[in-house]
Amino acid sequence: MSRLRPFPFPVALLALLPACQGPGVHRGEEAALPTIADFAAAAEEHEVVLELPRFEQSPAEVDTTVDGILARADERLARYAAQDPERATFASAIAALDDILYPVLTVQNRMYLMKETRQEEDMRAACTAAVDRINEWLVAFHLREDVYRICRAFADAYESGRRPRLAGEDRKLYRDTMRDWRRQGLELDAAARAEVGRLRNELNRLETEFDTNITETQETLFFTADELAGVPDSFLTASRQPDGRHAVRVTVTPDYLTVMENCSVAETRRLLNRARYSLAMAENGPLLDRMVETRRRLAELLGYDSWADYQIEPRMARTAERAIGFVEDLIAGLEPKFTAEVEELRRLKAEETGDPEAEILWWDFRYYQHQLMKQRYQVDSEALRVFFPLERVLDGMFTIYQRIFGLRFTEIDPGYRWVADLRAFVVSDAASGEPLGLFYLDLFPRPGKYNHFAQFDVVGGKRLSDGRYLRPVAALVCNFTPGVGDEPSLMSHDEVETIFHEFGHAMHTILTRARYATFAGANVPRDFVEAPSQMLENWVWDPEVLALFAADWRNPSRRLPAETIRRMREADLATKAVYYRRQLALALTDLRLHTAPAGANSMAIGNSTSAEVLFEPPAGTNFCAYWGHLTGYDAGYYGYAWADAIAADLATAFEQAPDGFLDVATGLRLRREIYEVGGARDAEESIRRFLGRERSNAAFLKSLGID
Repeated sequence: MSRLRPFPFPVALLALLPACQGPGVHRGEEAALPTIADFAAAAEEHEVVLELPRFEQSPAEVDTTVDGILARADERLARYAAQDPERATFASAIAALDDILYPVLTVQNRMYLMKETRQEEDMRAACTAAVDRINEWLVAFHLREDVYRICRAFADAYESGRRPRLAGEDRKLYRDTMRDWRRQGLELDAAARAEVGRLRNELNRLETEFDTNITETQETLFFTADELAGVPDSFLTASRQPDGRHAVRVTVTPDYLTVMENCSVAETRRLLNRARYSLAMAENGPLLDRMVETRRRLAELLGYDSWADYQIEPRMARTAERAIGFVEDLIAGLEPKFTAEVEELRRLKAEETGDPEAEILWWDFRYYQHQLMKQRYQVDSEALRVFFPLERVLDGMFTIYQRIFGLRFTEIDPGYRWVADLRAFVVSDAASGEPLGLFYLDLFPRPGKYNHFAQFDVVGGKRLSDGRYLRPVAALVCNFTPGVGDEPSLMSHDEVETIFHEFGHAMHTILTRARYATFAGANVPRDFVEAPSQMLENWVWDPEVLALFAADWRNPSRRLPAETIRRMREADLATKAVYYRRQLALALTDLRLHTAPAGANSMAIGNSTSAEVLFEPPAGTNFCAYWGHLTGYDAGYYGYAWADAIAADLATAFEQAPDGFLDVATGLRLRREIYEVGGARDAEESIRRFLGRERSNAAFLKSLGID
């Protein structure tokens, strides 16, 4: 992800950091980039497989790939089901399924990435159809009695003592496999199993359509410069239209936050907020109601009180009741601080408007938070962008992660590029030279592209039957604002925090050493998966870390002052309750949607919960219709706050280490005990081994300003 050009470091820290390594990192300069072939000898020496994925180039090729992978999987499953159940072993009954499913899931990963990133509309449509088709195949697989019969036979033999005892990752794979067969409905009668399959296929189709509508829905508003008073000149210049009275274009995403935080014209903010919370509403509002109802019926068939109970069972929280209790307790605990923060914002609005009875409305809070940062803490988030040019941030982040995790990143020729500025990097162990995986960087927005920030798995890690390890491939899909003219792409501090977070997911994916794909990388409980990455957000608040890369792009000798960083931290704490009440409003909305009785109205649940916990949304809008977390993270959004509590505790290990957030020994322990293990052991045990003690919420409550 970085050219890794050298730049001046503070002398005190220079000795701590490894030299920028890897040939050809200066893309476009005197030397060509190395290729994946340059790592072949190291891969062979360390008995690993490191390959660039092959991406299909036409809808016909997409269809051929899916036809082939599903046909081969069906052939392997037929041989699997034909084995003598009485002779089934762990290898033939349990581990074999990890082998059979792996190629199918790898193709699905690739199709999902392409449907969210390819520029050709026909390819996005073909990949969307491919994802649906593979999902349907997986639903059918999970209802195959002949396959379950083999697993059941082994389980009976194992539980009766007629098979050797399992330990470690093998035992966990066995237990999780049998739990998941039950969760798929294999213990139900034939009619109920058929209905489970029908509902799962219906749900997959609804979710894919919901996601596609979010990706493809966009709205553009036009305002005069006066109507955008307070918005940075750079934005106005980049978005100005050649003629017309309403001469500045505002694309609802990704321009929303820039305008909402800076525009002093309340009516403009109101109009933009209404547009944002109406996106995809006509299409996705009814779809969401159908999704929620389908999930409810599925959960009922499978013997659960609610979809939330079904989804949360394999996670750390275990039950919907415990997750709801966690969220509601935090909401109540934050109430005094939240009330005080909103009153402070209200006073700012009263002063600005001259209305002593002013109240904070939904479209006000971001703007007045920003004003509070500027007026009380002298922190202007837009002005701070000059300290975070994208390339320099990436260089600094890579150098830091190389140091603490003992790694080397080398930019290579990605071969096929789905967009012209795509970049690819090989990750190697710095000490041994072992290739560990590779990642892509897709940095800037474009029509039809996934419109948030995320890490996508492309190839998962897995120990192959010949003993070699297939190393992972990940893609970071981002939407940073491109540079304008001579000005480079400049990041907000929030975006710096985001890229450190998302790159943490890439590290989780790439550093895995789990034997089975089921447990590789970030295949951990959903309410733990964000914790290691959320912990890495602490790095961008640390003065020593920021000193490595935060410098004015116009004059790199001008560093981000330590006093500014201190004020940024104070300002962040000053609005922490509003931030978390928003997160908790979303979490409680999600849990209420998925514990609601039949006939629930998602728009009413979302809007009423938001009004109860945060602020009342604009009348007649439905923010849930454009909320992508409701597929994939359904009944799981509470996991962000849950993981934040864990992340704050994990961060204490660095805070107490000799070199703080640059401490190598602690970084290597994180790599060994969290990233390499993945889901191969219980998450609580991994946390305990990293911390050397039981986890606690004390650090999290302190970070929120709660005694």
